[in-house]
Amino acid sequence: MDRFNKSVLYIVVSMMLCVGQFVRTQEGGEGVLPEASVFTEPKTQTWFNTYGNIRISKRFFWDAQTHFRFAETKETPYIGQLAQIYNRHAIGYIYSKKINFSLGGVLRVNFNTNEDSMDRNVVPEWRIWHQYQFAQPLFTAMIYHRLRIEHRWTQSFAENSAFIFRNRWRYMFRAKVPLNNHKLEPNTLYISPEAELIMQSGKAVVGSVMEDLRLTTTLGYIVAPRLTVAGGLMYSQGQTLDNAGIFNQKWTLRFHVYFSPDFRKVRNKLPAIHLND
Repeated sequence: MDRFNKSVLYIVVSMMLCVGQFVRTQEGGEGVLPEASVFTEPKTQTWFNTYGNIRISKRFFWDAQTHFRFAETKETPYIGQLAQIYNRHAIGYIYSKKINFSLGGVLRVNFNTNEDSMDRNVVPEWRIWHQYQFAQPLFTAMIYHRLRIEHRWTQSFAENSAFIFRNRWRYMFRAKVPLNNHKLEPNTLYISPEAELIMQSGKAVVGSVMEDLRLTTTLGYIVAPRLTVAGGLMYSQGQTLDNAGIFNQKWTLRFHVYFSPDFRKVRNKLPAIHLND
C-alpha cells in the first residue's frame, strides 16, 4: 500500500471512530421507540443540479453549485413540487492532481410541500461546509474518496420556531468507469456507482445519528473538455430526527450539468481530476 492510500485509509478510519463515539454518547431516543425498526413507504424526488468549477488561479478555484430539488406530494406525485433550492459556494484549493480542499457556505431555501399545513411556506437554512477529496486511478477508471463536514442551522415551518444547530459528517466513495473508451475524455460515456454515508450530531440529535445512506448509479457523457452531463437514480434511507426507530426511504432521479470554465491563458484541456459533485 503506497503512502497516498495509507493516508486515505487513516482519514476514513479516524472518521468512522469519531462516528462510533457519537453513537455511544447518544442516550435513549425521543418519543417511544418501536419494538422493531419501521421503514416508511418510499417517496420520490427529482433533482436538477449544476456544478461550476471555475478556475481562479493555478491553485484556487470557485466551486459554484445550484440545485433545484422537487419532492412528491399528494397532488403532484413522482416529480412533485419544488422543495429546496440550494446555493452552495466555496473557494477550493488544488493541492495536487489527486487532492483538493474546499471551504464555503450554503443558503438552502426550503419550501413547505405539506398541502395540509397551516405553517409558513418558506424558511431558510444556513450551512458552513468544508470538503476534502482524494482521487486515484485504477486501470481505466478513477476512484474518489470525499470527506465533507457541514455545520448547519435549520428551523421548522412553524411560526417563530428556533434554529437548531447540527453537524453532518459525510463520507462518499465513487468510481467513474469509461464505457466506450480507455480513458475519460470528450465523447466518452461513463458509468459512476457511488455510496455515501451521512451521520449527524448535536443536542437535537438523540439516537438518530444516521441521517442518510445514499446508493446511486449515474450514467454520464463528457461532451467537451469542460462540459459533462449526467443522470442517475439514487436510493436512500435514514433515521428521522424525532424517532430513531423510524427510517425514511426515498427514490431520487438526479440530473447533473458540470461545467469548468477557465479564463486563464492555458491550454483548453480536461481537468486532471473531477473536482465537483
